[in-house]
Amino acid sequence: MTQDVRRAGAREGAHVDTKAEAGRAAPGRGAKGPDELRRQIEQTRHELGDTVEELAGKMDVKGRAKARADDLRDRAGAMTVQMRSSAAHAGQAGMRYRKPALIAGAVVAAVVGAVMVRRHQC
Repeated sequence: MTQDVRRAGAREGAHVDTKAEAGRAAPGRGAKGPDELRRQIEQTRHELGDTVEELAGKMDVKGRAKARADDLRDRAGAMTVQMRSSAAHAGQAGMRYRKPALIAGAVVAAVVGAVMVRRHQC
């Protein structure tokens, strides 16, 4: 029985005889007894379950799209709050300088009016 296996140092797509690989297993990796074997099996099942969950999550396009839309909605809401805060701050600054701005505008209007009157009389 052959299987497509990727190992460090092996050619990509190289076929390895799984029975021969099983015979060459490292001496410290084998189970030392039935309890150790059960523990290894349980650990392998747990790892396999995690892998299946990850793959299922990647295949759930609708769920990923919904999560992305929720993330973008949250970011847009945060930006809206930030922009409102900036606008309120700018409004407060405008109120602070409102009176001097009105006085300056009135002076400019008076000067422009005086220049227009002089040009009209000449």
